[in-house]
Amino acid sequence: MRPQEADGHRVVPVVDWLLETASLRDFLQHLVDDAVRAVPGADGCGVTLQRRHRPLTVVSTGGMADKLDEWQYGQGDGPCLQAMRTGEIVQAADLLAEGRWGSYPSLAISLGVRSSLSLPIPVRAHTAGALNFYGAGPRAFSHRDERVLARFAAQAGGGIALAQRLADAEDFTRDLQAALRSRAVIDQAIGAIMQQRRCSADQAFTVLRTLSQHTNSKLREICARLLTDLGGQPPQQQPPLRPRP
Repeated sequence: MRPQEADGHRVVPVVDWLLETASLRDFLQHLVDDAVRAVPGADGCGVTLQRRHRPLTVVSTGGMADKLDEWQYGQGDGPCLQAMRTGEIVQAADLLAEGRWGSYPSLAISLGVRSSLSLPIPVRAHTAGALNFYGAGPRAFSHRDERVLARFAAQAGGGIALAQRLADAEDFTRDLQAALRSRAVIDQAIGAIMQQRRCSADQAFTVLRTLSQHTNSKLREICARLLTDLGGQPPQQQPPLRPRP
C-alpha cells in the first residue's frame, strides 16, 4: 500500500503499521516515531491513554515527554489532560508567555521545551487519550503541522479501536466456548435421565434443575457429577471453536 500524502508530509496508512507490529504498544511507538519525523519542530512526543480512569504515558519519544506528562498527571492539570478531557486541540505557542497550568510552563522550560501541541485521540464516540508533542523552540507547530498531526491522532484512535474490538472478540469467543461446553454436558445429562426414567427432555431438565436448587449447586456441576457417576469418568469436553480457514 502506498503512503498517503497530507499537506506535503508522508503519512503511512494505519494498516501498514498494524501489519508490521505485534502489539498495540509497538504500533503506538511506531506511530509517534513517524509523527515526530513528519514535523520538523517536534522534538518529542508522549501518548497518554486513560487506563482504569487514570492517565498513563504508554509510549514516548524524546527525553522530556515522560517527565512533562507525569508532572501533569500528578497535578491533575496540563495541556495533554485538557486535550483529553475536552476533546479539543490544545496549543501553547510560547511557554515563556504562558499563564495556564500553574508551574507547568516553568518546568517545561527547564527541560528545554518552549512550545507544545496536544491532540485528542478519538475512539468511536469518546476520547481515549492524547498525543502530546513538545518543541524546543517557540511557535514550533504551524497550522499545517497541526493538520498533519491530527491525522496521526486519528490513526492512533483507529489502532486503539481495532485492538479493543479484537480483545472483545476474543472475550466473546472464550465465553461462547464455555457456554457450549456447559450446554453439551447438560444435554448429555438430560439424555441419560431420559433413558433411565423413560421421560421427556423437559421432564429430565426439570429433575436436574430441582436437584440444582436443592443442593445450591450450578446446573453444569450437577450434570457433570451425574455423568461421572454413570460413566465412571468425567464427561468429554467439546473441542474449542476454531476460525474458518
